[in-house]
Amino acid sequence: MKVARRKKSWAAATRQAAARKTKRKISKARQASRKAARRAVPKARRGAARKRKRATPRKAAPKAEPKTKAAVLAAVAGVVVRGRMGPRYADILTRDALAFLAELHRRFDGERRALLAARAERQKRFDAGELPDFSRETKHIRDDDSWRVAPVPADLNDRRVEITGPVDRKMIVNALNSGATHYMADFEDANSPTWANNLEGQINLKDRWAGKIDFTDPQTKKRYVVGPNPAVLIVRPRGWHLPEAHLTVDGKPIAGALFDFGLYFFHNARAQLAQGAGPYFYLPKLESAREARLWNDVFLFAQEQLGIPPRSIKATVLIETLPAAFEMDEILWELRDHIAGMNAGRWDYIFSFIKTFAKSKDPRFVLPDRSQVVMGQAFLGAYASVLVRTCHRRGAHAMGGMAAQIPIKNDPAANEAAFAKVCADKEREVREGYDGTWVAHPDLVPVAKEVFDRMMPQPNQVPRMRLHVNVLRDDLLKVHEGSKTEAGFRLNIRVGVQYIEAWLRGRGAVPIYNLMEDAATAEISRAQIWQWIKAGAELEGGVKATPAFFERALQEEMQVVMREVGTADYARGRFPEAIKLFRQLSLADEFAPFLTIPAYELIV
Repeated sequence: MKVARRKKSWAAATRQAAARKTKRKISKARQASRKAARRAVPKARRGAARKRKRATPRKAAPKAEPKTKAAVLAAVAGVVVRGRMGPRYADILTRDALAFLAELHRRFDGERRALLAARAERQKRFDAGELPDFSRETKHIRDDDSWRVAPVPADLNDRRVEITGPVDRKMIVNALNSGATHYMADFEDANSPTWANNLEGQINLKDRWAGKIDFTDPQTKKRYVVGPNPAVLIVRPRGWHLPEAHLTVDGKPIAGALFDFGLYFFHNARAQLAQGAGPYFYLPKLESAREARLWNDVFLFAQEQLGIPPRSIKATVLIETLPAAFEMDEILWELRDHIAGMNAGRWDYIFSFIKTFAKSKDPRFVLPDRSQVVMGQAFLGAYASVLVRTCHRRGAHAMGGMAAQIPIKNDPAANEAAFAKVCADKEREVREGYDGTWVAHPDLVPVAKEVFDRMMPQPNQVPRMRLHVNVLRDDLLKVHEGSKTEAGFRLNIRVGVQYIEAWLRGRGAVPIYNLMEDAATAEISRAQIWQWIKAGAELEGGVKATPAFFERALQEEMQVVMREVGTADYARGRFPEAIKLFRQLSLADEFAPFLTIPAYELIV
């Protein structure tokens, strides 16, 4: 039996060896045949064959998810990333970064939610007739002349012209090269907070500090390179009210503010300090000193957690809500180790004024056309003056507001008039004592810079105290004189719907009627319509603002928009959703605090 098995095994081995030998002979023969065939083909034809082969590559098999990405998503207890992973997202959503976000959420989200509830309770008091006022409980902070905020770093001392914009790669390079002293990279009102926009924005900012932001546009083939002396970078995270639904911690969405701040700070703070800069931020939509205190607590924890020296973080607070205007000293006090200044966020401030008095029965607080609500007058003039006085008294910078104009290339006369408006606005700001200003387009940088260079040759005007300014409560509540017009009503519809439609497509900074608009403009548009309808305002010409008139005007103005943007682009857009949302917000029984909250549900 054993002998038979050995013979069988030997025979099988012999057959296998013969098969291998035959296979080698066939292989050699095929190779020889290919060589002969190639020798018979002219070189030019062989080159063409190579080109054809490269032009029509074989279809690649689907790539498996890299193991590192899977490890990232599974590594941190309680953290779930619900957004789809794109190229290089894993470079941002590292295990340590997610752990840092989770700790921020667990430590501070409870207080954030309590502060949002406090906002709602205070708004109920405003709805019932209470007026905003300076707090008696914090009068000692306002009256104490002895305290100052901590000194600012050298690269925040001269901020004469700041450009703002979203965080796409092209915008970042252009803004850094614009000639502005500073660039505010915006995750808030100039950014539609899609998952892709937010993550790619973080990638772009990380690349800026790694020296890898340069790129070639794949469509135009134009090369974008950061030049010498780029603008100082400041980042604006989202406000306390906005969620980031694509990342949850212990089953709850993380705050957009903590997501934006946390990832940027975690990945870039050390690199910024090593390069002589620092982690600088703009803080939006604050409504109270308690909300400023929460940011200060976040800063203290973040610096300690990552081993960053104390006071490295510097923030500029946007005073863009009416309640915050009554707590400027208190906000500076809460952030005194980390604050660099305050900014007069005029457009959101107008929206906040309407929102605060949206349900007021007092007709005094129904605003005229938004085009008549201008700086230097009424509540805007009072707030702009007291902001400068408060900041300079405490050693902080006062930053002027946005010039939203953009070049009008097909109309030289209109372009010249627009730039003249910008020049006049910036001259007003310098006279009022501001230390710098905002522009929305690179072409406006030299316009604003010329004004500040001419009228403010020194780095800033902080030593200019403006102690003669004495603003009382009623000054901050005084409404502009003006008219309510049908043209203004209809313009609000066109601007509001067009902005929302672009926002739903992922664009946060949108050129509309020769202005670079962001979410604040859409907020004003829908808020003013809501207020006029609720107040039964009579428009010039005898038309009354009613739901029926709104419906008719909405239908007619969308026909205008269709003609302006073109039928094909209108059909390809998201106008039905934008119209539906704008209608809901304008006719709702209750005033929605922010349009971006229901709009966010349409892009998640």
